[in-house]
Amino acid sequence: MPASQPTLLVTGAAGQLGRQVVKHLVATKAGRIIAATRDTEKLKDLEGVEVRRADFDDAGSLAKAFAGVDRALIVSTDALGRPGGRHAHHASAAKAAAAAGVRHILYTSITSPRPDPADPIADDHFQTEAAIMAGPTGWTMLRNNLYADTILWSLPLAVKSGEFFTATGRGGRSYVTRADCAAVAAAALASDFDGKRVLDVTGPAAVTQDEIAAMASEITGRKVVHKSVGATERKKQLLAAGVPEIYADVTLGFEVATAQGYFAIATPAVEQLTGHKPTSVREYLTAHKAALLG
Repeated sequence: MPASQPTLLVTGAAGQLGRQVVKHLVATKAGRIIAATRDTEKLKDLEGVEVRRADFDDAGSLAKAFAGVDRALIVSTDALGRPGGRHAHHASAAKAAAAAGVRHILYTSITSPRPDPADPIADDHFQTEAAIMAGPTGWTMLRNNLYADTILWSLPLAVKSGEFFTATGRGGRSYVTRADCAAVAAAALASDFDGKRVLDVTGPAAVTQDEIAAMASEITGRKVVHKSVGATERKKQLLAAGVPEIYADVTLGFEVATAQGYFAIATPAVEQLTGHKPTSVREYLTAHKAALLG
């Protein structure tokens, strides 16, 4: 490996996004790759990387994990059950990275982060971005739109019943696949950009739930109708379906934000960073027809 290549670290490397990012980096021989996670046993199968323990609740492990790192990708955690827990995790990681001399921090945020106690996901990301921006390092905010992968959480049931309930109204989402987000993150991490930038990582266009229902009907041959309901009724539906309240609130937050237009932004970031066009919702659903009919 040439001496000029950087040392790159990915936190949450055992997760679905982090693992894909690491694989991209290894495949492109981007530099010295460090894969970090709480449970290093989960990364025993990865080749071509150094594995380090990074527990966001353990400051000592973070100091060791970031030692000697040039550029670090902080993948947002799943600590949804503790109010403020995610922001505390991310802020600790950013502080440890800066203290270790990391030159550039990349963070997986969300489209339209904002200070909003009623939407803890948007609020956590806003607070984390603010903490990183206030630090001494260069940074890249990867504001990922909602994953196209999440459509499969509820659409197969809608295909079965014929009714697709949400509180999104006529709002659109520029869904992006997790695979496209991973490719963008790897490219941005491996780049030599050392300044400060925001990248909205999106699919090719905003798509409404009415349009998704129509696509599902066309792809599966089963009529699916989207029915938009109010926020109160939607939460009752989610709880009645057995969704834990914390996840019902997260789902509802995303749907209300969609109705308000927060997820409609679409940019060419995927193609600019990776050289290929982002996967569209229609392409994604067509490729997962079997799951829709599941």
